[in-house]
Amino acid sequence: MLPDGRYDVFVVDAEHLGPGDVVRVEVTILAGEQKGEVVSMRAEGLGVDELDLLGTPGTLVVTEGQPRITLEG
Repeated sequence: MLPDGRYDVFVVDAEHLGPGDVVRVEVTILAGEQKGEVVSMRAEGLGVDELDLLGTPGTLVVTEGQPRITLEG
């Protein structure tokens, strides 16, 4: 569990999870005390092929233990 905060991240893996637009996204944290940690989450409605997600930078915001990711591009 990550502490609440804002984290710069980079997508290191993504996998389509069956019917619909659900993707498992794994990101690594780029700076701070959690640098190098890998966080896995499910995302819906990205509208992007999982291979296109690889290498995408973004921001992970954790509020009250709930993660939300915004990807660039």
